[in-house]
Amino acid sequence: MCGRFVITSAPAALRQLFGYIEQPNFPPRYNVAPTQPIPVVLAENGARHFRLMRWGLLPGWVKDPKGFTLLINARSETVLEKPAFKRAIRRRRGLIPADGYYEWKVADGRKQPFFIHRADGAPLGFAALFETWAGPNGEELDTVAIVTAAAGEDLAALHDRVPVTISPRDFERWLDIRGDEVDAILPLMTAPRIGEFAWHPVSTRVNRVANDDDQLLLPISAEEMAAEAEAAKPKKAARKAAASSDDGQGSLF
Repeated sequence: MCGRFVITSAPAALRQLFGYIEQPNFPPRYNVAPTQPIPVVLAENGARHFRLMRWGLLPGWVKDPKGFTLLINARSETVLEKPAFKRAIRRRRGLIPADGYYEWKVADGRKQPFFIHRADGAPLGFAALFETWAGPNGEELDTVAIVTAAAGEDLAALHDRVPVTISPRDFERWLDIRGDEVDAILPLMTAPRIGEFAWHPVSTRVNRVANDDDQLLLPISAEEMAAEAEAAKPKKAARKAAASSDDGQGSLF
């Protein structure tokens, strides 16, 4: 799964890597979340373009988006059959520039966030599917989902799903939608090679979407993790424990 990600590379560097003709200027983002506008690279009229789309795909056939489940991810194993994705996988494929993403590992009843990035520090491109939703009053909304795959042996230690990342040498193949055939892109929808990505634990400050600063990327120690876990314990339980310790005799201390 991929529910938060990071874009920290300079706009000029991303433009050079992805080859879109626009020259957007945007600040680094350290905690990109669903429903927010995110950059998507697509091929159109023989060139690559940069577009902003809402993270959370809405198929064109949806009548009322309020009653439709937000689709932030698309499972690679079922994109050819699922009604929400089977048209997009053939005609509307894109790339989402990023520098890493967050995943939460459940341990001892607590979710510990980790920052995951390429081991060589290079930017990456998430495989994406997009749709333009048209409302009853003629309004249009470009929406997008990140394609995921079963995690490899290494990343499975954190979560059983990972975002599909497309190598720069395969950008053209993934973006090429001149035909309906998908055989050429099916091999691209797999987990990264073992050792391609690295990760480290980060502060639970990332849990709050409002927090969006470079401190979120810093690794934290085991002691800091323990301190955050202690601080996160329900206060109600602490008050109950304090009350039960009162034996009715009172205390001067």
